[in-house]
Amino acid sequence: MTHSQEITKNHRLGFIGLGHLGSPMARRLLSAGFPLVVYNRDSDKTEALSALGAVVARDPGQLAAEVDVVLSCLPDGAAVEDVYLGGGGVLRNARPGTRIFEMSTVAPDTSRNLYRAARDLNISALDVAVSGSAPAAEAGMLTLLGGGDRQDFDAAEAIFAAIAKQWFYMGPSGSGVAMKLVVNTLLGIGMQAVAEAVTLGAALGLPRDLLFDTLAKTAVVSPVQVGKLGTTKRRDYTPQFPLRLMKKDFSLVLSAATRAGLSMPVTEAAAAFNAAETASSGGEEDFSAVVRRMEQQVETERRISK
Repeated sequence: MTHSQEITKNHRLGFIGLGHLGSPMARRLLSAGFPLVVYNRDSDKTEALSALGAVVARDPGQLAAEVDVVLSCLPDGAAVEDVYLGGGGVLRNARPGTRIFEMSTVAPDTSRNLYRAARDLNISALDVAVSGSAPAAEAGMLTLLGGGDRQDFDAAEAIFAAIAKQWFYMGPSGSGVAMKLVVNTLLGIGMQAVAEAVTLGAALGLPRDLLFDTLAKTAVVSPVQVGKLGTTKRRDYTPQFPLRLMKKDFSLVLSAATRAGLSMPVTEAAAAFNAAETASSGGEEDFSAVVRRMEQQVETERRISK
């Protein structure tokens, strides 16, 4: 298979990492008719996909040896390096001509290192960062941000159409995850802004439900924030995007800013507040739980002042 050849449903796909986004993406690929091999450290998640027709690999290396295309959605850069370059053995076992779509949120340098190592083995590696929540993944409404060789990105339309509503080629290797860091900077800061705004409204005496409902209908909030206003109004912090992942992404953003010589004081403040709530709650609730933390903080200050 040459790298520029269009990917079709005759090509066997492998998916590594079946977490919040990986599982629904893998299910959609199966539903679209792609032959699929899966691997995840937690066997419960592979069993669910096996029941839908996926083949379960014993390790990432076996998966890589059996497929034409490897997709992965992993927790962090260390996991990506281990799966591809370390003990996971994906690059050691993949055939020349294999294509890799690495979908984790990692530092651009991590993506570029994988790209170079794969290229030396005649394997294509793209960073295809994913923007969207677990419900968006279930519905096939994700946004994909790609970096790497353009012909390989364009050849993957059949895969992208199964899992996403839109996809954008951003440039050379590392560009996809770089754009994801830009997007998640606004996501994290925006959630902190919502938390502070609604807490101010409550402090000024506005009825809580009316405050949330009215703010959701104004032009100043994004579609994502409209959804979060609905769930936080109900005090529902079921994870669509867990606090711990937002904390990781804030760390990646601030590390990139430091390397670029940028000062990002608002991002630093939002990251600190997110980190405090992650430490307090365990990090598995939705990142919108910063709203609850703001409300609790104000209530505590009120009790102290009485």
